[in-house]
Amino acid sequence: MSPELTVTLVSVFLSTALLVGLFASTVLGRTAPELKRLRDVTRSSVEREGARRWLPDVIRRTRHAALSLRKSTGNNTRLARRLEEVGWDDPISLWIYSTSQIVLAILTASAVLVVLGIPKGLLLALMMGLVGYMIPDVVVSRRIAQRRRAIRNGLPDALDLIVVCVEAGSSLDQAILRASEELVIALPAIAHELRIVATEIRAGKARLQAFHDLAKRTGLDEVRAFVTVLIQTDRFGTSIAQALRTHADTLRTKRRQQAEERAGKVGVKLVFPLVLCLLPSLYAVCLGPAVVRIIRAFGG
Repeated sequence: MSPELTVTLVSVFLSTALLVGLFASTVLGRTAPELKRLRDVTRSSVEREGARRWLPDVIRRTRHAALSLRKSTGNNTRLARRLEEVGWDDPISLWIYSTSQIVLAILTASAVLVVLGIPKGLLLALMMGLVGYMIPDVVVSRRIAQRRRAIRNGLPDALDLIVVCVEAGSSLDQAILRASEELVIALPAIAHELRIVATEIRAGKARLQAFHDLAKRTGLDEVRAFVTVLIQTDRFGTSIAQALRTHADTLRTKRRQQAEERAGKVGVKLVFPLVLCLLPSLYAVCLGPAVVRIIRAFGG
């Protein structure tokens, strides 16, 4: 091997190794849970306010236009409620959703027309445009399901923390606010909802109305039951800590039963991959030589 070729190969190998190492370190640094917690804890409100001041005028005007659009269309629309279930309660999220639908539809249809041409790819372009238009809706539906699952699984732990705060001498409003501050890293979805409830109560909204809005935003039966318990304890003057502890135990038992149910369904769900993928290849490997010998015996 010539020295020039050796130097070239070594240079290519080192460059590739450095690029792969840099990419891996960047990805691992952003996705590492301990670093994410440190960033969330050390990020101060001053830095957030400073970042907001540097927003361009275009984004500010867009935000103002989205807020005007949301006020004009009302907060009770189906799309606004779905975005609230995801946790995107910012007014600009409605504008981003609508814009992404149009942009993705145009991009997918244009890509098909560029590749196949106008006469041949017109029908396929219309179909791909429809697919691109439906992509944001699919993403929102998936995020709603994930957020509901996170709230359903983490609600008993949040209730335990509220019970600890109430038994320590805090009022229900202070316990909800404290729980929203402590659960930011572990259960961000529940912390976000509890923070909204605490903010609405501090802003002057009635406590019962804030609880009803919480149940309406999440759309979960578990949260509705939690709100019902809070309303009953507030109305009849019973012990909040005891009621929440009993409800948390009930939710924890229900969560365990749901996990056992999913585990019991695994065996049934594995039947279809086994029948469609594993058994045909197993039959081909085991019975293939025998079939070949039988054909040769009877044919010869």
